[in-house]
Amino acid sequence: MFKFFVQKKWFKWSIFGSLLILVSTWYQVQLDVLINKWFGEFYDTLQKALSEPGSVTESEFIGYLFTFAKVAGAWIIIAVVTGFFVSHWVFRWRTSMAEYYHSQWLKARLTEGASQRVQEDTLKFARIMEGLGVGLLDSIMTLVAFVPILWGLSKQVTLLPWIGEVDHALVWVAIISALGGTLLLALVGIKLPGIEYNIQKEEAAYRKELVLGEDDPIRAAPPTIGQLYDRVRGIHFRSYFNYLYFNAVKWSYFQGMVIVPYLALAPTIVTGAVTLGFVQQITRAFGRVEGSLQYLVKSWSTIVELISVWKRLLEFERNLNKKLKVTI
Repeated sequence: MFKFFVQKKWFKWSIFGSLLILVSTWYQVQLDVLINKWFGEFYDTLQKALSEPGSVTESEFIGYLFTFAKVAGAWIIIAVVTGFFVSHWVFRWRTSMAEYYHSQWLKARLTEGASQRVQEDTLKFARIMEGLGVGLLDSIMTLVAFVPILWGLSKQVTLLPWIGEVDHALVWVAIISALGGTLLLALVGIKLPGIEYNIQKEEAAYRKELVLGEDDPIRAAPPTIGQLYDRVRGIHFRSYFNYLYFNAVKWSYFQGMVIVPYLALAPTIVTGAVTLGFVQQITRAFGRVEGSLQYLVKSWSTIVELISVWKRLLEFERNLNKKLKVTI
């Protein structure tokens, strides 16, 4: 699965392509930092304009809007170009996997569901890695950029409800709430990767029997195909039940987290010690840090699918290696 990064043929894409993605993602994060700073200045200006009529001219106010448009426009261009390049980069990764499986097809075809693993699983692996990989990189870089910002802004937030004085309070609130949610969701969804793997396994057996039945009238007979479909139905129903309580916990957590930064800021806000711009800037920085720390929580369903695909491809490659050793 990872020959893409060690084969000389793919070095231009795997090494230099990775560096290009790294640099472009970092630049996007820096633009996001500028936007966060803009929010603080803009809302302070907005508060001043509303509370002191005539203190802000129309041209000054519109100037702030054009500043945002320029930074946001640059962010959009980088995001679109990076997304286009990442799609090509990931497809080359898939191609490196497919070429290896093609070269070993005479042995690979002896594995159950070989065609599905070469075609469908490599496609799923590439698409999932495209989303998860870039998302993980963005989360890490966002943390690197926004934790110092939140740390500096949190100097003015010294009190937490029911707890009292805490230095750099919002940083600790973001870390604890995000990591707590991650552990909670991981515990609740611990069975999901195995269930997803079994879904793929049962679906593959069902599909294979149908394909064989296209050429052989004896195959895919009602008793056999009915039993296979019963197994498919059983594992899907089990999946629905497990996702029922997983989604209940997940969405309860996410909805609850909406009010957390405002709850943490409550003692500071009610004393009037900060401006509207500061509240906007710090809550946005809090959201970026917390959102990055919640990467596993937000991506858990996709990670479950990735684990399932990875297990299937890993099993496929292990069987292939065994057959190669026997042949040698």
